[in-house]
Amino acid sequence: MFKRLDLAVINRSFWPVYPVIGEALMRFSEQQAKHQSVGVILQDHADIKTHLAKEKRGDGVQFFPCHAFSVSGSSILRRAIDAVFFMLWVAAVLLIKRPKNVYVSTDPPVLVPFIVMLYCKLFRASYVYHLQDIHPEAANVVIPVRPLLYRLLLSMDALTMRHAQLLITITHEMAEEIKRRSGTTVQIRVLSNPSVSFDQVVVPPHKVLGFTFCGNAGRLQRIPLLIRAIDQYASAGGSLPFVFAGAGVFAPDLKQLADKHDNVTYKGLVSASDAAQLNADYCWALLPIEDDVTRFAFPSKSSSYVFAGANILAICGEHTSVASWVLDNRLGVVIEPDVEKLCSFFFDVERHAVDVSVFDTERKGLKESLGFDVFVKQLTDLVINEGEG
Repeated sequence: MFKRLDLAVINRSFWPVYPVIGEALMRFSEQQAKHQSVGVILQDHADIKTHLAKEKRGDGVQFFPCHAFSVSGSSILRRAIDAVFFMLWVAAVLLIKRPKNVYVSTDPPVLVPFIVMLYCKLFRASYVYHLQDIHPEAANVVIPVRPLLYRLLLSMDALTMRHAQLLITITHEMAEEIKRRSGTTVQIRVLSNPSVSFDQVVVPPHKVLGFTFCGNAGRLQRIPLLIRAIDQYASAGGSLPFVFAGAGVFAPDLKQLADKHDNVTYKGLVSASDAAQLNADYCWALLPIEDDVTRFAFPSKSSSYVFAGANILAICGEHTSVASWVLDNRLGVVIEPDVEKLCSFFFDVERHAVDVSVFDTERKGLKESLGFDVFVKQLTDLVINEGEG
């Protein structure tokens, strides 16, 4: 019980419920367990030990799950309480197992990474901090945090960044934001998140002319604006189908929209493979995001849209990193977050008035860079070779 770990991997969202980062970290942990003692600290959303036995995964990896009391669609208060509970759990496991090296991500943000920093300072361990989003700034964009609490959380996270062995984030824009807000001199490496597996997905030669959205219908995704635009389009006689899949705080609003219009479907929470197939079946995929958030986060579903071969409709300002990614890679179009402009674009698609011949439908280089094997190899090089160096 008290045998020391060589490496602790900490991420609340883990396999099998979270198929992208969760699967990637599972593969990383399984590989490292062949050479050293590895433990994974997580919150258990779906009885992970039963799934591990059924799928024969996690060989050689020690798992330390605690019960999860919230999901992405839970209230802010409930998620905050859950984050504190997980923080205490992480602290207890670290003190018992005494890992020499720690990999920690920003799920949940601020509190758990801060506890990791304190542990590593006290016990002379090292840690790699993977910022898949930057808090509390990302949350503060849509739900203002009390100024005193905001400054406290900001100071805690900045301190965590300054004492890490290595920082990893998703985009160069986020890397610059990390430097600006924390004053860290620690090396920051950029690593794009991988896509879900498309091994079982069939991309049809002739896709359905319509739109899909698969992902978290949360507070950062401009879902209310998208709902108003679709409602206006459908009420004006627009007939293109819109299919939504996923959970989130705006899920009831999407269901209400689907009940109102025959060409709108809300499927609720679906499996990763079903979501991937939905994206592959339709011509267009929706990628709405708040402009200010792009400095602190990048939508995780974007990589899956690439593999699905879907034309991407990014709903954000043209100055954002998301817009640059879509336009520079010729993945689709960017429309300003305006109901009238969105409604007009939907009608343009319906009339075949959008020139899709300029888009890159092969995306060979981008697909290679977003593969699971590439991600796991790069993560291994960063965490093991640089983070422990």
